Amino acid sequence: MKVAGFTFIRNAVKNDYPIVEAITSILPICDEFIVAHGNSDDETLQLIKRINSPKIKIVQTVWDDSLREGGRTFALETDKAFQAISKDVDWAFYIQGDECVHEKYLPIIKKEMEICLNNKQIEGLLFNYKHFYGSYDFFAHSRRWYRREVRIVRNLSGIHSYRDAQGFRLNGQKIKVKHIDAYIYHYGWVKPPEGLNHKVRNFNQFYTHDDDWIENNYPEFAAFDYKNADELHQFEGTHPKVFQSRVDKSNWKFSFNPTQAKNKLPFRRKILAWIEQHTGLRFFEYKNYKKIA
Repeated sequence: MKVAGFTFIRNAVKNDYPIVEAITSILPICDEFIVAHGNSDDETLQLIKRINSPKIKIVQTVWDDSLREGGRTFALETDKAFQAISKDVDWAFYIQGDECVHEKYLPIIKKEMEICLNNKQIEGLLFNYKHFYGSYDFFAHSRRWYRREVRIVRNLSGIHSYRDAQGFRLNGQKIKVKHIDAYIYHYGWVKPPEGLNHKVRNFNQFYTHDDDWIENNYPEFAAFDYKNADELHQFEGTHPKVFQSRVDKSNWKFSFNPTQAKNKLPFRRKILAWIEQHTGLRFFEYKNYKKIA
């Protein structure tokens, strides 16, 4: 069994993306790792090269900055990385620049790839998600955020990234997946208020041509308003070892009333949240996959 990791990145230093941690968190179970490096104007390329692993292959790309609809640029860059994977690879493990995998899940993930290798009906593996929010001490829950997503796919020619690189499809169709007992830790919302506002401003440039909307909603020198989380929970576990230095260096305080957002939810969302909490069922959930196992 041969496994490739793949990702895309641009301006990781400027936007404070933990791309090194993302890559190195899954590197131990990968035979090769493809990084599609966009036309950065910071030290991102040097940052990746300093990982100094013979497994890593860097593909230089140029982003289409005129494409500002629905995050399509992210999918195109993901596809560039996927297309550079060696033909003899069986599984492709995708990770984004603000994600990380705890080392405790690596044996589980590798075992699941081995188990599913000869079951051609299974085209991908579905992961759980934990969205950290505000600080490394809290993770958030919201029906507006995906709780599961596909991060491992077979190395098939028809596989392509979908919409804004949230997931994958095979020749335009939802892929058939197995849900595995492993988590992706998402750290995209863990930044000081000023840094997070900068990230959101930059992020939205790939979703809309309306610069006035961005300026009105996320003024350049404003502090981010942490209002997206429906619920906030104390994190009692440990962070990945490759991420621990970032946790140790965190120097901002985050204050949030865990009941505040929940109490302001519309009645319909309160009912749906109650059902999910007590049954595990999330009605009307968007799923860009077909779960068959």
